[in-house]
Parts: sequence; C-alpha cells; structure tokens
Amino acid sequence: MSVMPINPAQLLARPFPVIEHAFSQRDTQLYALGLGIGADPLDARQLRFVYEGRDGRSLRAVPTMANVLAYPGFWAREADTGITWQKLLHAEQEIHLHEPLPASGRVKGATRITGLWDKGEGKGAFLQQTREIMDADTGQLLATVVQLSLLRGDGGFGEGGSVGAPPAPHAMADGLPDYVSELPTPPQLALIYRLSGDMNPLHADPAVAAAAGFQRPIMHGMALMGVAAHAVLRTVLAYDDTRFAGMRVRFTAPALPGDTLRIDMWVRGDTVSLRVTAVERGVVVLNNAWVNLR
Repeated sequence: MSVMPINPAQLLARPFPVIEHAFSQRDTQLYALGLGIGADPLDARQLRFVYEGRDGRSLRAVPTMANVLAYPGFWAREADTGITWQKLLHAEQEIHLHEPLPASGRVKGATRITGLWDKGEGKGAFLQQTREIMDADTGQLLATVVQLSLLRGDGGFGEGGSVGAPPAPHAMADGLPDYVSELPTPPQLALIYRLSGDMNPLHADPAVAAAAGFQRPIMHGMALMGVAAHAVLRTVLAYDDTRFAGMRVRFTAPALPGDTLRIDMWVRGDTVSLRVTAVERGVVVLNNAWVNLR
C-alpha cells in the first residue's frame, strides 16, 4: 500500500529530472524484433527496421519506439507520490511524432503530470503524464508521449485535480473494416521486448504473473501497441513510416505472447481507426484506437 494518501496539488507539481538517453542502431533493431518485425526474412520492407543495410545507414526506427525513449521508469511506486502503485493500471497511451525518429542518437526526455481526475471514493482516479522527447544536441522536439493511468486505489481526494475531464474514447467507424491484418506473435515476444527497457517481471516470471492473477506472463501493453502500429505500416502505408504522425490506444484486456492478433482497420481521411482481437481467445485486447497519417 502507499505510504501517504494522494495530495493532488503536490502530485500535479511533482518535479521530474530531465533524462538523457543515448541509443544505438542495435537498440532500434532490438525494439523492432520485440514487436515481431522481421518474422519474414525475405520481406525487405520489414528488414528496413531490423537491418542496417550494406551501407550501414538504411535502418529505420519504428515510430512507436518513442514510447521507450527517455522513459522515466515506474516512478509511481516512489513513496512521495502517495499512489497505491500495486493497483495502478495502464489505461491509454498516445504518441505524436513531430519528426521521424532517428535510428540512433541522443535524446532528452522531460516528463510532467498534466492531469489528475478523481472518480470518487472507491472508484479510483485517472492520472495523465506527458513526456516531450527532444534531440539532445539541437533541442528539436521529436515526439510527445501521453500516458493515462487508472489509479484504482486512490479515489476520493476531492478537489484539486486538473480542469476538465480525461480524454473521451475515440469513436470507432461504422461498417466492415477496410483492412484486416493477422499478425502472429512469438511466445518469447515479451522476453525480447523487455530488453528495450521495461523489466517488469510480470512479463517474464510465471510466479509473478500467477500472483497477479494471470495463468502466464502477459504481453507489455506497449508491445501490443507496437504490433498494432506494425499492422498499419504493413497494410495501409506500405511500410512508409514517414507518413505515421501519431497514435492513441485504449487497453481493454491483456494480450499473451503467442497470441495471433487480428487488427481491424477503418480508414477515414487521414485517420485509421483500430481494434485488436486475440484470435485464439476471442478477446478484444485493444480498442478505440487511432493512427493519424501525414
């Protein structure tokens, strides 16, 4: 349990150190492999995200790699927050790409809390954090990452949160999807993805997963988001990552490494709406999602 209850004014003003993150082509390749990209070794369009090319300069970064750059870690478990971190759930994730991400480089990440909304005693609260990722040398803004968490154990603190309300769910398009893509995920996917920085044992240790109520380790939500992004790159964009401008997802159920994921896509102008289903289990694992195109 948390050491002290939430103080909304203090939490909203909580300072975060600016994080500097140097990453190499190897890190970029490992991230893509952690999404299952490169499963077809003869598909040159996939290889551009996992192979630097004979010239050593052909590697592209998957746009959702913004999620792991200059990440501040699981700071909610620190005592000064007052958050009952054991009951925190990752509800939504959103990224905006201001520039295509480099395949290697040095970035800085500045995180702040941008929203805190009380749902009431016994109902929890929503917390929103925003991270700006900048080129460490030029200061150019590369990406903005917004994360929405449900604090299931921390409602009832009353006034003092942000003005307004949490973002409403994205309205899904009507009718049959314009594109459907099925992507199998390898059973070791979470063990690869965690090497990009999220070392939570829930995704690796069967005993930890069982204690949390799962029969086996579950997939990272950020890996699930990346697989969905891969589907859009593959079917809508013909792997042209420069047209990928942003993405927002809502997590609805855990995905499991080894699941075949069916991604239904509706294209309306420059917006692709998404729903992801774990085929073998018939469970919708991601919904009310969108990708914005350039």
